[in-house]
Amino acid sequence: MPFTVTEMAVSLWKNLLQTTKERILQQRRMSLYNGAHGYDEELLKKKLQQFAGGSINLSKEDNGIGILTLNNPKLMNAFTGTMMVELQERVTELENWKDGKGLIIYGAGNTFCSGSDLNAVKAISNSQDGMNMCMFMQNTLTRLMRLPLISVALVQGKAFGGGAELTTACDFRLMTPGSEIRFVHKHMGLVPGWGGAARLVRIVGSGAALQLLSGAAGVDPERALHLGLSEETLSSSDETGALEEAQAWLSQYTEGPATVIQAVKKVVTAGRELPVEAALRTEKDVFGTVWGGPANLQALVRRPKHK
Repeated sequence: MPFTVTEMAVSLWKNLLQTTKERILQQRRMSLYNGAHGYDEELLKKKLQQFAGGSINLSKEDNGIGILTLNNPKLMNAFTGTMMVELQERVTELENWKDGKGLIIYGAGNTFCSGSDLNAVKAISNSQDGMNMCMFMQNTLTRLMRLPLISVALVQGKAFGGGAELTTACDFRLMTPGSEIRFVHKHMGLVPGWGGAARLVRIVGSGAALQLLSGAAGVDPERALHLGLSEETLSSSDETGALEEAQAWLSQYTEGPATVIQAVKKVVTAGRELPVEAALRTEKDVFGTVWGGPANLQALVRRPKHK
């Protein structure tokens, strides 16, 4: 039985959608580093897995919001080697979540993250291992930042060092009363290595970023709001209440079909990261995946009035 014109149009749209999705996904997963940079990911992962402890847990809710939990409360959720590897695995899982719209990252035990587990850091303190860890975490957090999900860091307690860097890989930050973000790297004789400096400059500007990194001072919720580092100070300090508030805050931006929310995030990511010509081409490609799609056709039937 021959295709009707409508069926052919739907078939062409589906093929375009799949091709564009595959290309954009491949671009998001592309590694920043390779063997030419002295980077050996598989060897590093074997070394990291020697330093066990804690976990990175992910739950995917029916409303399209994922909850990623840093779970190592006895060390203020510091990243062990296995947690670094697990974070990469969870990011891969989120990249493949077709129904996902939003993501909340928070730490178990009413604190966010104190950075790297010093036991692992000491054990791989030679220069090449340190550089490989830097490249590994930059790759993972860049993929996290590029997820087609609207992401929020829920900061309770302390977000220090690598934990502060992790907050900058999210689209937004929400803080609870008494919480603190601090880039303590200077006191460790270091600078951020997980991409936190580059992202911080984009969030607060170069002057404020220079102050936060060179002063290594804590940023409380009030100052974070002033700097634009935080979107809102939540009213609840306990874990359950803060999570509920964070979900309510995020849900105002994730209402609607997953295809549309993901498309919005993709065009914003392109606009932030690409030269304008490339960003425009990406916007055109993403537009093509939603034009004539189910949500677009339903809206045309409803003829919504915008007030």
